[in-house]
Amino acid sequence: MPASADRVGLVFVSHSAKIAAGLVELARQMAPTVRLVAAGGTDEGTIGTSFDMITTALAEAEGGAGVVILCDLGSAILTAEMARDFLDQAKQDQVQIVDAPLVEGGVAAAVAAEIGGDLKAVVAAARYALQPAHAGEPSADAGTADPGEAGEISRTVILVNRDGLHARPAAEFVSLASTFAVPLTVNGTDATSLLSIMSLGLARGSRVHLASTDPAAGPAISALAALLESGFGEA
Repeated sequence: MPASADRVGLVFVSHSAKIAAGLVELARQMAPTVRLVAAGGTDEGTIGTSFDMITTALAEAEGGAGVVILCDLGSAILTAEMARDFLDQAKQDQVQIVDAPLVEGGVAAAVAAEIGGDLKAVVAAARYALQPAHAGEPSADAGTADPGEAGEISRTVILVNRDGLHARPAAEFVSLASTFAVPLTVNGTDATSLLSIMSLGLARGSRVHLASTDPAAGPAISALAALLESGFGEA
């Protein structure tokens, strides 16, 4: 699937070409339309970073909505800053270097870009990887869809897919949740945060409690429950 021009692009800067390329491969499983560009290693194929490679990667990643750069080590950040500083001022303003875990932040940022987040939202998603996860506990009976206390709408379903909410189905779930204009939680955590969902460690057979305080959230909860019950196409 071709990269979309209206998505924020991402550049992964690592001292290792294999790490940067591997992260692009991983993130592309969850963000197939985002411009994901690896800038790993040096021009000579050795361990290190390259000003020229990062400059080229920035041009490849730019599709009109801005670019987010994630780096593995401090010296990579310095090289990335140098490459950004050589851009025109208008382009510099559209390039953000985020101090966040390369893998977790990169995957979260890619999913945020995939679902149409702007530059600010993609940066926030990457930075969220620095925060500890806070998971709530499910409280409804499986299969119910009734208002709870204070008007809460909720439903609990059982995960049936073989590997539970691992990266790919979690990204699919978050993408769907993000299409609804109502607050949604999964076992007490934000249904639109990939890292929060994955931190729950929901395996096959787990109870997944979907809830919202918005009385209009019924259709959203039903759609998410149907996705979970479908098994995401896995055996």
